[in-house]
Amino acid sequence: MLLKPKNTKYKKAFKGRMITSHKKQSFCFGEYALISLETSNFTAGQIFAAKLAIQRKIKKDGRIFTRVFPHLPVSKKPSEVRMGKGKGAVDHYIARVSPGSFIFELITSNKFLANAALSACSAKLPFKTFVCHKTDIAILKKTAEPIEPKVSL
Repeated sequence: MLLKPKNTKYKKAFKGRMITSHKKQSFCFGEYALISLETSNFTAGQIFAAKLAIQRKIKKDGRIFTRVFPHLPVSKKPSEVRMGKGKGAVDHYIARVSPGSFIFELITSNKFLANAALSACSAKLPFKTFVCHKTDIAILKKTAEPIEPKVSL
């Protein structure tokens, strides 16, 4: 079943802007995660298809946590309708995904199964992603060196 909010303050929303800055998120629930590398709109149907791809791979060997939710409505006018007469009806809902945001988290004891499941999931997504383990994030944080600003004279 496709995700959508139970109720919203306003039925229709403005398009807004895509945020390109990196998010600094961390693991909350799982050991493995699928992390985005690009900014994109992620529809409720794409979330459902990606989650289904993970479920088919892991079967009952693990647990999936979805970290994104489609809360922004997208309106669309019917085809062959003349200009004017207001904004169209709500067609579907999207989630905005920025670089560094965690999309799915996974708990499983099998490393190869987790990589296979999250790789199958990433094939369903409209943006670039990478699979990460909890220990990989800790190593990246420890080895990250501060960037020194360039001084021009």
